[in-house]
Amino acid sequence: MVNQRLVTAIARKEIRGLSLEKTIILAILLQLFIALFSSFLMVGLSAMYDPSVYGRITGIQYGVGFVGNDTILFDLFSRDPSFMPYRMDPGVALGALKERQLAAVVWPSEDPPDGEDPVVVTLYTISNDIQSTVIEVKIKDILLEYEEILRDIRKDRLDFRPVSVTPSRPVAQNTFYEFIYGLLIPMLLFMPAIISAGLVIDLITEEYQEQTLDTLRTTPATLEDIVCGKILACILIIPVQVALWLVLLTINGIQIASLIEILLHVVFASTALILIAATIAVYYRDRTKAQFIFSTAVIIVLLLILAFPSNPINLIVLLAVGVAPLYHWAVMAASLAGSAILVVIVKNMIRRVEYS
Repeated sequence: MVNQRLVTAIARKEIRGLSLEKTIILAILLQLFIALFSSFLMVGLSAMYDPSVYGRITGIQYGVGFVGNDTILFDLFSRDPSFMPYRMDPGVALGALKERQLAAVVWPSEDPPDGEDPVVVTLYTISNDIQSTVIEVKIKDILLEYEEILRDIRKDRLDFRPVSVTPSRPVAQNTFYEFIYGLLIPMLLFMPAIISAGLVIDLITEEYQEQTLDTLRTTPATLEDIVCGKILACILIIPVQVALWLVLLTINGIQIASLIEILLHVVFASTALILIAATIAVYYRDRTKAQFIFSTAVIIVLLLILAFPSNPINLIVLLAVGVAPLYHWAVMAASLAGSAILVVIVKNMIRRVEYS
């Protein structure tokens, strides 16, 4: 029978000792930084997820050197508020680009829009420059419009009728919110679970490797009390971190619905992950082996879970946007039942090791 007083005392001791775990503290501080400055980091991070978001940056007008006499393309640049095109000679334009007096140089070929040969447009930008990335995304939209104009001008040459493809249901995409709710929030909320699961392995195996377990067992605490105390310490830090991340994301203007339900889902799923890690640590009693086996097991379990649409990660995304189905309570109950089964497995493993 587990002694609750001893388990609580061991958990408090382990939580106090977390301040000495530099790796854990740095990982938590990194998550804290992401959550604290999430509104500031969203532009850069979402651009990594989808570079086309650079094209939505407005309020800046870029000078573009235009070489050639293509009035259609020049007019398209003139109508775009992001650009100020200038007709220039090739040498002058490229020299101004090198001196960063221009953001880009556009040089279309001399072929007329209704000519026989393909129209070639050469674009010069500054290499390895963030501004060039913004420019290229914005110019891409103009060139796509120019392409449509050329297709319309030359459509009489077609000797067959193109197949028109119309989506049955147009979907408005918003990469910014896809990144926040589909990637950032699940990553922030489940990262504490992965950290705590790795931490519980270290806390258990170091007692064997440092040969301090025999000293602890001279106290009234049994092996079951010691392991349960370490597990409890790792579980207790999860709701604190998750609640803090949710509050900081909300402060940054990211609206998250169903905060309590999200917290419960993350805690129950994280508890199951920690119990799996504890079972492996008790069985192998070696940090390297336990961490390797746990990492492999996590990948397998994660792939199996993601195969089902009603997995906790997907439900958290739906809960965050406020459209989660009612059966998420059944999934939560299943996570709780799974954790209860894992508690029994951990206890049996402890008894097996203790009396082996």
